[in-house]
Formats: sequence, structure tokens, C-alpha cells
Amino acid sequence: MEIAVYALTLALSSIGLLGVILPILPGTTLILAAMVLHKVILPESLAWTAFLWIGTLWALSVLGDIAGVVLGTRLGGGGRWGMAGAGIGTLIGMWFSLRALFFGTILGAIAAEKLFAGKTDRAALRAGLGAAAGFALSAVVRLGCGVTMIVLFALSTKGSWLG
Repeated sequence: MEIAVYALTLALSSIGLLGVILPILPGTTLILAAMVLHKVILPESLAWTAFLWIGTLWALSVLGDIAGVVLGTRLGGGGRWGMAGAGIGTLIGMWFSLRALFFGTILGAIAAEKLFAGKTDRAALRAGLGAAAGFALSAVVRLGCGVTMIVLFALSTKGSWLG
């Protein structure tokens, strides 16, 4: 039974790590779900302290994801329209490919800044590039949090290959 639970946790965590890079999957949320499931089925195998740290890393990944695009757009000179456009572009792009996701973020910010905020082409482009930089930064934060969650789990579980 324990081997099956560890295998399931590893499989879900691996899919979650893939989701950190391909946003169509719920990345760090799937990693957290794997570890919650593990804790529920084998409660004594993971200390509460480690479990709470894993949850904290998940929350940081969510905040980093949101803050990256918002701050990037803002630092690029975009306003709330640019941030909203970047968010909508991200949501649309994620259904197609990683490239569409990246360019959807840029084009969403540019279009919103041009159409709704009345910005010049140059100012709208800066906002779009800022959104793209923020998106890239948030991907790095998500990846760091996801890997750290998995490593912390592997080092903290009793009866695992590392614990």
C-alpha cells in the first residue's frame, strides 16, 4: 500500500512539475494536492512542519504568479488596462501552446493599452514587453517553488527512499 501511495505522489508531483512549465496544467496546485493526498492516506509519513512549509511554498508560487505579470506590466509603464489585457491574453493563450501563452500575454497587454487606455504604440509595446518579462519571472518563481516542494517532501517523509 505504501509503495502505491508513494508512486501516486511521485506521478502527480511529476505531472504538477510539468504543469509549472505548461500552464494548462495546475502546476504547484497539483503538487500540493499530491502531498495532501499522501498526508491523508499515510498521515504519519510526513511531519506537519514539512507539510505546512509545502503549503507556504504553494501560496508563494500563487502570489508570485500573479505578482509577476502585474509588476512586469506596471514596470513596463502599463496600467490596469494593460494588466487586465495581459491576464486575458494569458488565459486565452494557455489553451493553445506555450508560445501562444507567451505572446497572448504580450498582445493582450498591448491591445488593452491601445484600445482602452489610449496609449501610444511605443507605450503599449513597453507595457506588453513588461508583461512578458513578468510572465517569465513568475515562471521561474513557480518552478523554484515546485522543485522546492518536491525536494522538501522527499527529504521529510518517513519510509521514503530519502527519509
